[in-house]
Amino acid sequence: PINPYELGHLEMIGTIVHQLTRNMTEEQIKKSGYGAYFIDHTAGVYPTAASGSPWNAASMAVKGDVIADLVEDMAAEQKARVTYDNILRLCDDPDVADVIRYLREREVVHFQRFGEGLRLATERMDQKNVYVINPSFDN
Repeated sequence: PINPYELGHLEMIGTIVHQLTRNMTEEQIKKSGYGAYFIDHTAGVYPTAASGSPWNAASMAVKGDVIADLVEDMAAEQKARVTYDNILRLCDDPDVADVIRYLREREVVHFQRFGEGLRLATERMDQKNVYVINPSFDN
């Protein structure tokens, strides 16, 4: 399931994008490569991947199995961390970089907490020897 903190990250990134683009001139839009986006969305914040693919719920992989879902959560945290690393490599605005570093730090902490949850769930499953069932659903 999507972590509510991730929605907060999306809100912060959206706010940064809004602040950086709200006063762009036509010349800046053309020069920056922002034109195609501007044509579709003006300066509205429309969540997309850097490739232009729009965000959708398909990126929230939920299986309903504690092990599968925790591993998926951990992978999502690492993917977000790598994205923030890449943004920091290209970012030359210190105010933006500070926020991105904060968000990156949160991804690392979330990854660690999900890892702890996975360890605890695995230990509990080992005690009950329930690998042949889905503990979220089967008794």
